[in-house]
Amino acid sequence: MSFDRFALMDSLRRHEGCVLTAYPDHLGFLTIGVGRLIDKRKGGGISQEEADFLLNNDVIRVVKEVQSRIPWVARLSDARQRVLYEMAFQLGINGLMAFQNTLQAVKDGDWRGAKAGMLNSKWATQTPARAIELSDQMLKG
Repeated sequence: MSFDRFALMDSLRRHEGCVLTAYPDHLGFLTIGVGRLIDKRKGGGISQEEADFLLNNDVIRVVKEVQSRIPWVARLSDARQRVLYEMAFQLGINGLMAFQNTLQAVKDGDWRGAKAGMLNSKWATQTPARAIELSDQMLKG
């Protein structure tokens, strides 16, 4: 015996609703989407495949945002592009854009200045190992 998976999905959407941010369900457990339990207290979470799917979507979005706001990024080496994409991923596009002097140094090919700007930031004090690694990558290309 088979069943109509799409009819089931429609029914679940109608009864569960769909919330695209984490929210506490009627028992107080974190849930997202169409009743998807993500609260670890009840064994919730996502699979590695789902995490990879989300990451892929996030990378596509971040790359588009950076390329839209910093069109000259395409002139950079792959390694230097990845630095800006990773910073935008972590800080958001507006957070990256706040690095005005650093971005100007990158645009000008002033790799030492870019590294110094990256390390002379609140971001570098919040995630120092990441900032050191990415600033070295920006310097060396």
